[in-house]
Amino acid sequence: MIFYLHGFDATSPGNHEKMRQLQFIDPDVRLVSYSTLHPKHDMQHLLKEVAKQMKHSDDPAPLMVGVGLGAYWAERIGFLNGLKSVLINPNLHPEENMQGKIDRPEEYADIANKCVSQFREKNTHKAMCIFSVNDEMFDNQQLASELSAYYSIDWDDVQPHKFPQLAAHLPKIKAFKLA
Repeated sequence: MIFYLHGFDATSPGNHEKMRQLQFIDPDVRLVSYSTLHPKHDMQHLLKEVAKQMKHSDDPAPLMVGVGLGAYWAERIGFLNGLKSVLINPNLHPEENMQGKIDRPEEYADIANKCVSQFREKNTHKAMCIFSVNDEMFDNQQLASELSAYYSIDWDDVQPHKFPQLAAHLPKIKAFKLA
């Protein structure tokens, strides 16, 4: 089972396409949607929804996959549920870069402060990151340097921020899920 968490643009048709691509790894791909506008409510909703979905699966190793803001959540929700996660062009600092886009971006900072201290150290090797070299939204070199001590980092020379084509990375994602 793969949980797919969309980015800030929840209605992008690319989300459906990425889910279809992920079905080459596992036919059971589930969209876990969230508002993107209310971080504290989103976290509660995602935790409940993932726990509920896991009860209805016999997959011994479900995987979280998120793009952009979805990767922010995939890392945290995956950690809190003991799941591996794949972070694609993760938005690591929505409290800084979502100003004016959501109602309460400061809630992300609050979530970070209330999350398990040093959770990345406790989550080491349980996530892999895929970054676009040409991400038009974030400085992925900086973000990769924040995560490289904890997670493997892969680079893509072609895809933009929304990462419409996962095909080149599907074998690595599958191997990571099954490892």
